[in-house]
Amino acid sequence: MKRATLDALIDARRKGSPCALVRDLKGGAEAIVLADGVAGDLALAPAVKETVLKSIAADKSGRLDEPNGQIFVQVFNPPVRLIVVGAVHIAQALAPMAALAGYGVTVIDPRRAFATDQRFPGVTLIQEWPDDGLEGLKPDRRTAVVTLTHDPKLDDAALSVALKQDCFYIGSLGSKKTHAARLSRLKRMGFSEAELVRIHGPVGLGIGASTPAEIAVAILAQITQVRRQKANGA
Repeated sequence: MKRATLDALIDARRKGSPCALVRDLKGGAEAIVLADGVAGDLALAPAVKETVLKSIAADKSGRLDEPNGQIFVQVFNPPVRLIVVGAVHIAQALAPMAALAGYGVTVIDPRRAFATDQRFPGVTLIQEWPDDGLEGLKPDRRTAVVTLTHDPKLDDAALSVALKQDCFYIGSLGSKKTHAARLSRLKRMGFSEAELVRIHGPVGLGIGASTPAEIAVAILAQITQVRRQKANGA
């Protein structure tokens, strides 16, 4: 790898920016492709750049054919994140499942009796009010947020931050009745119908889940479904 390309890649990784190293397999020219530009000596046609950006969104490396030959796209993305609000039993099952699926997991709960290392070994814990914790984490389009406390004071605080960010998934635990009441409260806070429709509630795919572990499976399945549909342009 050329020094200028390496420097661009290091800078992108340091900033946590999704990117890809693109190399011409015949001539050796290379470039770093980011959402806002290209750095390097490899010229890419707009259509090719768009294909590379789709590869970045899908976390998919591989060989691509382009008008002047073949290129190899190597994607370098920061981990997809899952932020769970509520250190409850469902979160205890969801956190390790999500970690196995490649997510960087953070659990937020100001209740210190719940958010403990003993209950969440190896998980990043934030013992702050959910809106403060979320704002510090700066959710982005590679972030899923799930609220599980069943306490409007905590869940609504988290949702009020998540809805203002470009999270690819937002979900909230509760029955249809609970979710309807939640939407009413958020409307009174000034959120529009178009914003509120982003919340998946009741959270998770409808698989008849009843135990904490089953509910965790349903939540992770829905997060996966939404993420892959968005990556494929669905």
